[in-house]
Amino acid sequence: MGVLDDSTVTFVDEFSDELCLLVGVDGAFITHALPDDGALTIGRGESNAIRIDHPSVSRQHVRLQITPVLEIEDLGSSNGVRLQDRMLPPRRAVPLRVGDVFELGPCLLQLRRGAPRPLRRPSVDEAISSMRVLRGLADQVAASTISVLLLGETGVGKEVLARMLHRLSPRASGTLLALHCAALPESLLESELFGHEKGAFTGATCTKIGLLESADGGTVFLDEVGELPPTIQVKLLRVLEERAIQRIGALRPRPIDVRFIAATNRNVEREVELGRFRGDLYYRLNGVTLVVPPLRERIDEIGELAAHFIRGACARDQRPAIPTLSRDALDRLRRYRWPGNVRELRNVIDRAVLLCRDGTIRASDLPVDKFCTAGEPPPLPVHLPEGSCELHSDIQTLERQRITEALERCAGNQKLAAQQLGISRNTLSARMDAFGFPRPRKSGRR
Repeated sequence: MGVLDDSTVTFVDEFSDELCLLVGVDGAFITHALPDDGALTIGRGESNAIRIDHPSVSRQHVRLQITPVLEIEDLGSSNGVRLQDRMLPPRRAVPLRVGDVFELGPCLLQLRRGAPRPLRRPSVDEAISSMRVLRGLADQVAASTISVLLLGETGVGKEVLARMLHRLSPRASGTLLALHCAALPESLLESELFGHEKGAFTGATCTKIGLLESADGGTVFLDEVGELPPTIQVKLLRVLEERAIQRIGALRPRPIDVRFIAATNRNVEREVELGRFRGDLYYRLNGVTLVVPPLRERIDEIGELAAHFIRGACARDQRPAIPTLSRDALDRLRRYRWPGNVRELRNVIDRAVLLCRDGTIRASDLPVDKFCTAGEPPPLPVHLPEGSCELHSDIQTLERQRITEALERCAGNQKLAAQQLGISRNTLSARMDAFGFPRPRKSGRR
């Protein structure tokens, strides 16, 4: 479920001006042409004009009226119909506009104008990259309020995709709250997420609004949602079901309007089977699944990403001249497997920008241990001018700064900080020792 392949994508050469309905189920999208006039029903039963074989869809779920006016009517379905941000009253027709998105449980539907005409399948040479396909799906999903689950390895860019979904959504003017679920200590997580009333516990000297409530009208991005402790999973499920939060010590819940986007590098279905993640919460978060492929499967994008990171590094360091990437350096970047994905590429480029000497990044500016091909002598080491340690000092300063920032983002969790930096835990420990970072003492019996 959620795997991106050719079957999940509609390739379009040209469009007509006819009405159509985009239907998304479990990450796959299909376009149905609509009649010029009359009415049609949508549901799980075979008698419907558009059949959606999904357990959350009723046998006759919803009716669309095409003429004389566009209308939608919930036919008394079990799970209801959500149009834009509100639930429809049963058995009452309400106006529908082209571009509106409505939801039947986890199924996403959008009324569009421009049904695709019969198409030829693109050749291999014309095939678009997996990330371009993914961005197209994200563009379609963004218009809805349905929950989105982003899957992919550490460092592939799940947060970048989450920010894109928010930016393209009707909630773009609202808050985007990004929470790293593994970074907050469990003892503080409930109070931080849901808030508390004055006097709810010792030290609660005033009322505090929780993070979820502060994002009302916007989007909440739950990064590494698989790390949530079981007690918080229960409370989050209630928020998703009731669209309300209850502060610690409060007598009544407060309604909130947020859209949830969750991300994880874990196999969530396996976590559910092992009892480490609630199945009901997984199905609530998994309205639409988007899988971000690893960088090793996106070789054609490495040059573009490298150029983007070069420009970013120069802007941060206020370097007037932007270096170019040589052919030999690009070839080495493309041959590497990138276990740390896009995050590791950014770190490599930041280092190379510091080391390049004459406006060109060469293979010798890349880390020797990463980019040596088997049987090939390593690139020549970088020699600093005699009597000068400024460049070496700059590199150490930058490295120390990056480690400090990563540890602060991860609340001191070295494993997570190493993942963010695209290095191993042992490498991070060695660099922390070299820079004199304080190490936590292991508690023992006295």
